[in-house]
Amino acid sequence: MTTEQPPHNSLNDSAATQPPFIDEHEFNVRLADNDNYDGLTFEVIETEVAEGKPVVSRGVYLAPNLITTLSLLSGFYSILASTQGEFYKASLAIFLSAILDGADGRVARMLNAQSPFGEQYDSLADMLAFGIAPAILIYSFALEPLGRFGLGCAFVFTACGAFRLARFNVQIGEVDKKYFVGLASPLAAILVTSAVMVAVDHNEWVGQYDAAIMFLFAAWVVICGLLMVSNIKYYSFKEFDKKKVPFVVLIVGVLVMSIVLYDIPVGILAIGIIYALSGIITTIRAKASS
Repeated sequence: MTTEQPPHNSLNDSAATQPPFIDEHEFNVRLADNDNYDGLTFEVIETEVAEGKPVVSRGVYLAPNLITTLSLLSGFYSILASTQGEFYKASLAIFLSAILDGADGRVARMLNAQSPFGEQYDSLADMLAFGIAPAILIYSFALEPLGRFGLGCAFVFTACGAFRLARFNVQIGEVDKKYFVGLASPLAAILVTSAVMVAVDHNEWVGQYDAAIMFLFAAWVVICGLLMVSNIKYYSFKEFDKKKVPFVVLIVGVLVMSIVLYDIPVGILAIGIIYALSGIITTIRAKASS
């Protein structure tokens, strides 16, 4: 009595059944080529560059992607809080997302755990936390009474955030890492969020100018959105911690921190506006001297 034998070129997802004469890279390549993806699967197969050569690998890096997931969760919570009128909690959640967004990239570089999956996942999380959540926050807080006009202004920010992230993805490796082309989406989100926090903290005078505040927020969210898709260059500070600076810079940093601690939302908003203006001024000077 004979039993039916499986085809010679069949592949099993388990590495334990991997033929000893096939290395891991070749096995993953054959797995990717033969998998028809017609069943339940929880696997990621992607091509990475190792030592200048493309290598097909399976799985994801745990630490940076968990941090990105926490950033995504904070953005999701911000949206829920905004729809329930808890604007300060929603703002704090966006700030937490910005902190986590900076942390996942650093952890990935420290652990040499960068991957195409991580880059795309980070962009999707950024879209929710810094493209959608701030727009819903400012719409729920100030723009809803403006009707379709307020809705349109909030959507401009979301659309510009999507454009900004898409452009960033296609330009990875082609632009100078010292600069961002256009205002980075987390910074634009912080500008919008800190403005809402200032208005919440100082509602004793904001409430006296309801109509003016609504249109001011409408203009502000559109400006922040357009800055994201502009070609203005902003210093990224990615190499700032690798270089020595004059001692006076440390003293200035302490003074700035003191000002921020006096009124955190106002301080953050002021620093954000100065940073946004710095790129505009630098661009104007560059154009004038050329």
